[in-house]
Amino acid sequence: MAEAFVGTWNLKESKNFDEYMKALGVGFATRQVGNMTKPSTIISVDGDVVTLKTVSTFKTTEIKFKLGEEFDETTADDRKVKSLLTVDGNKLIHIQKWEDKETSLVREIDGNNLTLTLTLGDVVCTRSYVKAE
Repeated sequence: MAEAFVGTWNLKESKNFDEYMKALGVGFATRQVGNMTKPSTIISVDGDVVTLKTVSTFKTTEIKFKLGEEFDETTADDRKVKSLLTVDGNKLIHIQKWEDKETSLVREIDGNNLTLTLTLGDVVCTRSYVKAE
């Protein structure tokens, strides 16, 4: 199921990321760095465990999870969240819940392109990635 997402994905374009980080409560200085950073996402599968690693010059994060099983995650901006990832067709859906908030991170594959749509309330950010050769 998650095999279609396996690979290294390099950020090529980002829209509305600053507004999304603001909605999360990320401070100004961190947002400035976040807006300049061009991370790569590396997705791998080992049995029923999926690893999602985000690498940049600023920060590297890694989560390991099983599809459909909730787990504790500390996000790149240090939020402590409950996360749940599922696959629906060509979409990898990542829901994060903390306090009384919820955000969704939906990765959708179209050939060698991956679109990450981040949604928090009425704030929507789109980040486009291309698969590394």
